[in-house]
Amino acid sequence: MALYSPEQLERLVTSRPRVRLISGPTPLYPLENLAAELGLKEILVKRDDLTGLVLGGNKSRKLEFILADAIAHGADTIITWGSLQSNWCLQTAASARRCGLRPVLLLFKTYDLPLINQGNILLEKLLEAEIQVRETEKKGKSPDQAQAFRLLEEMAEVERKKGHQPYLVSVGGSASGGHLKKPLGAMAYVLSLLEIYRQTAASAPPDYLVVASGSGGTQAGLLVGARALGLKTKIIGICVSDKKEEFLPVVRQIALELVEFLGLDLTLEETDLILLDDYLGAGYGQVTPEVSAVIRRLLQKEALVLDPVYTSKAMLGLIDLARKKYFQPGDRVLFLHTGGVPALFAFPDRLLAEAG
Repeated sequence: MALYSPEQLERLVTSRPRVRLISGPTPLYPLENLAAELGLKEILVKRDDLTGLVLGGNKSRKLEFILADAIAHGADTIITWGSLQSNWCLQTAASARRCGLRPVLLLFKTYDLPLINQGNILLEKLLEAEIQVRETEKKGKSPDQAQAFRLLEEMAEVERKKGHQPYLVSVGGSASGGHLKKPLGAMAYVLSLLEIYRQTAASAPPDYLVVASGSGGTQAGLLVGARALGLKTKIIGICVSDKKEEFLPVVRQIALELVEFLGLDLTLEETDLILLDDYLGAGYGQVTPEVSAVIRRLLQKEALVLDPVYTSKAMLGLIDLARKKYFQPGDRVLFLHTGGVPALFAFPDRLLAEAG
């Protein structure tokens, strides 16, 4: 039973300050060849890699609300962090420039890749983002948030001495921290869930929604939106960086903060939070034979380009779950493509080597 109508839920979100960055609604269509191969009634793909800002990606949705908050705080500089080929950092740099702000990026070498002018880094340099690069203690794992914010605070102090007004944002625009005090990034994905609801209204909402979960905000927003509408859709997050025992509390906290922020009369059950870490492989950003194979497979079978860090692992999860009969033949499964495709061009040798 729906707790809120689509109109009520939309008003709660769109009443918040926002700058328009994306082209929406993003397309949704069936992956017929893959569904037939896996014996499923339907697999849909939601193309949030086509949001429109600098080659697209799910982070653009989040930045509509985050950039509005930065502007309201009088900021002239945005400082954030991510991995070496972070699509979040690219989206942040592009949206900052579009809004007349300066982008400053802290990139962590979370995987063994040289600082090359390819992929997201090429575009960030064309955007004239200021970039600093740091090593991490452990490859294949996201950096510690507390450590990252300590470094960001040092960078912010330098900016203040130059006369700038920095706004600090957590990786992915998901968790509260820095100047981001509310779950604005996750809130944007309530609107994405509403898009999906309306795009599937003629048939039925999906039984399952599979999404790569890296910083938690996208999955949390989808979950809150689905439960507020009374949908039975199960939101399955595929971990791309951290083990689920470490990451599940993060997603839960973001979801609970979002419920409170929107003033929703909503209870989330423990069973609502589904996180699977079976597809981490060698770790965050590590291009393995499995990652390379699934990228080739979807490109050849559906002309759908996956990225090597997020959506490739989420698709590995979807395919494996189908093979293990986690889904029933009559189920409708939706795959959320979160973007990140520019990073593909930073790993050509590894992808082609694995293809051989």
